[in-house]
Order: sequence, then structure tokens, then C-alpha cells
Amino acid sequence: METIVLKRKYLGGMTDAEFFSFCQEYENLKIERDSQGNIFLMAPTGIDTSDMNFSVGGELYVWNKRTKAGKAFDSNAGFTLPNGAVRSPDAAWLSWERYNRLSKKEKEVFAPVCPDFVIELRSKTDRLKASQEKMEEWMANGCRLAWLIDPVEQKAYVYRPGREVETLVSFDASLRGEEILPGFELDLKILLR
Repeated sequence: METIVLKRKYLGGMTDAEFFSFCQEYENLKIERDSQGNIFLMAPTGIDTSDMNFSVGGELYVWNKRTKAGKAFDSNAGFTLPNGAVRSPDAAWLSWERYNRLSKKEKEVFAPVCPDFVIELRSKTDRLKASQEKMEEWMANGCRLAWLIDPVEQKAYVYRPGREVETLVSFDASLRGEEILPGFELDLKILLR
């Protein structure tokens, strides 16, 4: 199923609190909001995509549990970016320093923070250009390292602030967490079917 876009001009504006309540009413959908206030409704994924999301998120969880370097999040976490968009990456990580700056109340809603690290997996119904634009949005809002993993084309794209996007053209490679997540490595072969 493709993403349904509800245009802001037909909805009117929603405050952050109203948007959070709206998302809670439709908890069976993944819902995001862009910086213009348009709302994106996404159906649950197929089981193959879910398996890949779980595998990638699981690798991040294991690394974070071992290093205790910060907080790792699955695809249910919503982050309110500085540009006003609310996004939910497939996996994310936030350093303890930045996590601890958030108030208890901010942690109970879509926290007003951009993760230090995000992973997005492209599914068969995602347009590559739209996925790449979302990655650029992550970077423009303060993300320090981001990976767009494309099982459809078996490519991966590495985003770093102020640098050209690096493209890996094969899943016979590993992605590394560099100085953001020291020692974290994702062998892309785990996503091959």
C-alpha cells in the first residue's frame, strides 16, 4: 500500500499536542508530519520488510546494550525536528548527553530532538527520491550520521554532515558507525533473502 498524504490546506494546522493525540487515535498506522504540516499515513509493513527492520534495529540494540553509549529507538519513536516535521525512522540512536537534556514530559511525546543517528530502510512501495529527500531532511536538522538501506536495489547510502552522499552498490559490504557509534558495524548480508 502506498502512503496517503493529507494536505495541510484541507486539514488546517494542528498543534504538536493535537498531532500527538491524532497519532494515538490511529495507533495501527505509522504517521509522520512534514515541515509544511502535511500528514503522511502509512500502513503496517509486509513481513519481509518487518523482518529487515527488526534485524537492523536488533543489531543497533545489541551494540547499544554492550556499549551503554545512549538510547536506541525502534520505528515507533517519533521525533519533532527543528523544522517542525515529526519523523519516525526505522531505527535511531541518541547520545546520553542529548537524551538527558530532554524533560520527562518531552520524553512522553514526540521529543523535540533530532537523533544523532538514523537508519531508514526503503520498502518496495517507497519512491527512492522521496526516501533520499527524507534523509536530507534528517541531515539538515542535525543528524550526525544516517544510512538509507535499499534492499530493492541492494544499495546503501551513507549521509554525513557537509559531505557528499556515499553509495555502496552491493550488499557484500558492511556499514560502520564511525566516530558517532564506535564499534558498531552492520553487515548488509543479513538483509539478503
